Amino acid sequence: MLVEGIDAMLAGDVATGKAILRDYINAAIGFGPLAEATNIPAKSLMRMLGPKGNPRADNLFHIIHHLQDREGIHLGVGPC
Repeated sequence: MLVEGIDAMLAGDVATGKAILRDYINAAIGFGPLAEATNIPAKSLMRMLGPKGNPRADNLFHIIHHLQDREGIHLGVGPC
């Protein structure tokens, strides 16, 4: 789900990407532990990834970095 969410964002479907990331976080780690790991309050994380949320790039990349480390993967961007 993590890869699918990020792929959706990179394809320009930010709303779907945020929804997938939100579902992934709920299922895999929870917003409380993610908040502790990223030093971003849980309510802020939930708002950022909600339908009307608009996460700053630094927060989004910080979240993605932590989730990649947790899963033991490294995502990259390349030409199609």
